[in-house]
Amino acid sequence: MPVTLDTVRELDRRDPLAHFKARFALPEGVLYLDGNSLGAQPLAAREALATTRDQWRDELIKGWNQGWFDAPERLGNLLAPLIGAGPGEVIVTDNITLNLFKLLGYITESRGRQRPVILSEGGNFPTDGYIAQGLCRFAGLEHRVLPEGAELSDHLDDRVAAVVLSQVNYRTGRLRDMAATTELVHAHGAEIVWDLAHSAGALPVDLHGCGVRYAVGCTYKYLNGGPGAPAFLYVHCDHQAGGWQPLSGWHGHAAPFAFDDDYAPAPGITRFRTGTHSALIYAPLEASLELWQEVDMAALRAKSLALSELFLDCLADLLEAEGFADITPPPAERGSQVALTHREHGYAIVQALIARGVIGDYREPGLMRFGFTPLYLSHEDAWQAARHFREVVENREYLEARFKVRSEVT
Repeated sequence: MPVTLDTVRELDRRDPLAHFKARFALPEGVLYLDGNSLGAQPLAAREALATTRDQWRDELIKGWNQGWFDAPERLGNLLAPLIGAGPGEVIVTDNITLNLFKLLGYITESRGRQRPVILSEGGNFPTDGYIAQGLCRFAGLEHRVLPEGAELSDHLDDRVAAVVLSQVNYRTGRLRDMAATTELVHAHGAEIVWDLAHSAGALPVDLHGCGVRYAVGCTYKYLNGGPGAPAFLYVHCDHQAGGWQPLSGWHGHAAPFAFDDDYAPAPGITRFRTGTHSALIYAPLEASLELWQEVDMAALRAKSLALSELFLDCLADLLEAEGFADITPPPAERGSQVALTHREHGYAIVQALIARGVIGDYREPGLMRFGFTPLYLSHEDAWQAARHFREVVENREYLEARFKVRSEVT
C-alpha cells in the first residue's frame, strides 16, 4: 500500500465530519461503499419509525392531523437548503419515475404543438429515458436521444420542449456543469429537468444559483431515507402556476376534502402531489433530513474527494498491472464515486469483496462502483477497502465458482 495506516488515521483525527459516523447504525465488520445505491440507516431513523408506528397504534386516523398529511411539504422545506432551493419549492413525494412524468407533462402541456420533442440522454439511468418514451407515446410527442458523449448544442432546435439530464452520471460519476448547461438549454427556448439522484447529499447543489427551474431526485441514496424512501420534486417558485401536471390525484387538488367532481390544481408546489402516502416511510427520512441540517456541505465535498482519491491512490499500480480500466473522472468533474471496469471478472470481484464485508455494487457490462459517503466513511475505511481489493485480486479469490453465481439484484 503506497499510503500508510498511520497517515490515514491522522487524517481521521483531523476530520471535521468524523463525529457523524457514530450516528449511523452500521453492521460490525462491514465497509459500506454502496451508499450511492442505498444509504446507511441513521440511528435516529429507528426511533422516528417507532414513534410513528406507536402514533398509528394510539392515535389511529387522528395522526393525519398530527403531522402525517403535511409531511410532503414539511420534508421538502427541510431538503430545500441542501440543493439550493427556497421554501415552498420542493415537495417530497412518490418516486423519481412518477415525478419525472409529472414535470415532463407539466412542461409540454402548453408547448406540445409548437415544441413536440423531449430529449433524453443515452447512457443515463434507464428510467429517465423510459419515462420520456412513454409520455411521448401516449401524448403524441416525439422522443429523441442525445448520444452519449455528443454535444448537447448540436441536438437543440426549435422543436425541443424539454431536456432530461443527470447532474452526475450513475455509471461513471461524471459531474456536469449545471449552470452552463441550464443556460444553454434556456437560450434555445427549451426547459431542462435535472435528475439529482447521484448529487443530492453527495455534493453542494445550487439550483437557484444555476438558474434551474425543474428537478427531481431521490432520498434513499446519499440522503439515507431508507429503501423505497420517497423522492423529491423541485419547481422554481416563478414556474409553479403553469397549468396541470398529468397525474392529477386528489392530494394535488386545491381542496382535497371538498371532494369536488372536477379537478382544480392546488396553489404552489402542492399541485405536484398525487394520492395518499405512507406516513411510515416519511418518518425515517425526516430524521435523516434533520441530521443533514447540521452538515457543512463544503466540508462534505472536500472529504468526498479525499476519500475517493485515497482509494484510487492505493490501487493505482494494481489497476494498471491487472487490466482494469479506471473511468472515474478527475476530481473537479467527479461526483462521489469511483468507477472501475473489468469486463471478464468485474461481477466476481465485487462478489468476492462483499464476502469480505466490503460492499460495492456492479452494473453491466463490467462496471464496479464504489460510493464514498463522507458522513459514515472514514479515511481508514477507504484504506482498508483498498487493501481488501488488492488481496482479492492478487490472490485470485474472485475465481472461486461461488462468486460467479448471479443474484436477481446486482
